[in-house]
Amino acid sequence: MKYKAVIWDMDGTVLDTLGDLHDSVNYTLSTAGYAPRTFEQTRCSVGNGLRNLVALSVPDGEKNPRFEELFATMKEYYMAHSRIKTRPYEGIGEVLDALKRKGIKMAIVSNKLDGAVKELVKDFYPQMDYSLGEIEGIARKPAPDMVNKAIEALGVSKEETVFIGDSEVDVLTARNAELECISVLWGFRKKEELLPHGASTFAEKPSELISLVTGE
Repeated sequence: MKYKAVIWDMDGTVLDTLGDLHDSVNYTLSTAGYAPRTFEQTRCSVGNGLRNLVALSVPDGEKNPRFEELFATMKEYYMAHSRIKTRPYEGIGEVLDALKRKGIKMAIVSNKLDGAVKELVKDFYPQMDYSLGEIEGIARKPAPDMVNKAIEALGVSKEETVFIGDSEVDVLTARNAELECISVLWGFRKKEELLPHGASTFAEKPSELISLVTGE
């Protein structure tokens, strides 16, 4: 077996969450009378947590005098509307089942709020052995802290673990955690957006992940 464990990113990797995130951004902006963002603008802004998404979406970012209020609105609205349009990517469930049958341990690590991560894992991917979202006291990706905690929880070594994600944040996270990385191309970033950040191993469709992880 090439790897004994997989740590997955969530948004853009195993779940298409962009619709709900986009709707939540535009609801938040509407409460302050700001113009809505386009779907493409939201796509380019996700991947580094809700706070960063709000900072990239409101005028003047965190310097906006209403930023904390808008961030609180975004958190509350998204937690209540995180499963409206969100759906699994086709084929991911079958990949997880296949890896599970081979005894591979799996975790999800996401910059999404921890409560939302755990609710979505429960709803869509109970195959996961562990999940962790953003919580106070643990540095978010691309810092390695969340990944290191997942590795400890799975009881594996870094040499036995691969990180799978869709964004430049995931490439950098894997590098910081000293893990090999597989970048998927059905998520929120295109190959040409990932190459400048050092991505080198790619999966164009979920079924390719089985051989990339197992070496078979």
